[in-house]
Amino acid sequence: MPSLRKWLLSGLLVLVPLIITLWVLDWVVGTLDQTLRILPTHWHPDQVLGVHIPGLGVVFALAVVLTIGALASNIIGNRLVNWWHALLHRIPVVRSIYSGVKQVSDTLFSEKGNAFRKAVLVRWPHEGMWTIAFLTGSPAGQVLSTLRDQPGARAGDEAFISVFVPTTPNPTGGYFVMVRQRDCVELAMTVDEALTYIVSMGVIVPGSGRGNAPPAVLPAIPKP
Repeated sequence: MPSLRKWLLSGLLVLVPLIITLWVLDWVVGTLDQTLRILPTHWHPDQVLGVHIPGLGVVFALAVVLTIGALASNIIGNRLVNWWHALLHRIPVVRSIYSGVKQVSDTLFSEKGNAFRKAVLVRWPHEGMWTIAFLTGSPAGQVLSTLRDQPGARAGDEAFISVFVPTTPNPTGGYFVMVRQRDCVELAMTVDEALTYIVSMGVIVPGSGRGNAPPAVLPAIPKP
């Protein structure tokens, strides 16, 4: 019985990640294949080739994204994009949704942004407990001045940072919080390693078996 249980666990450790990976890839490919529906029926690869080839939707979606990116990078394309943004911002309901999504996407995909560039330790949900969070930026304006006026804040220009605290084991959900910079500790691990640590609920320890640099106090963040 001990041997059977060991073999069963070993088999699950091999098969479960493989099956989940294949399932996710199948879902992604199947979803992107639906983008071919925007083409006229007589242009569908199934009609032209006479056989269904999985994955052509991925190539088509990538080509569309690259084409739109190339067009938006020139002067004429940039003006069209700005006109499109202005049009969407004039539609009442669409304006609220589109502006919020665009701000998030601009922050995440901007080459100059600080979103999810560093993993830090923060006291969460209360003193004496720690969790991993990701640096997203720093508060400013009225929010920053209000934070500095709260009890316990040091005199002068005390620094605060904005972090995203993901949930476990699904890091797509979480909490946006603002904390004192002096209460955070920067981790000597990449964002990918921190995500792996979170998803595995602490089972997979980043840097195990190799020396890690000691954690350091988070450096100063440039003002926006």
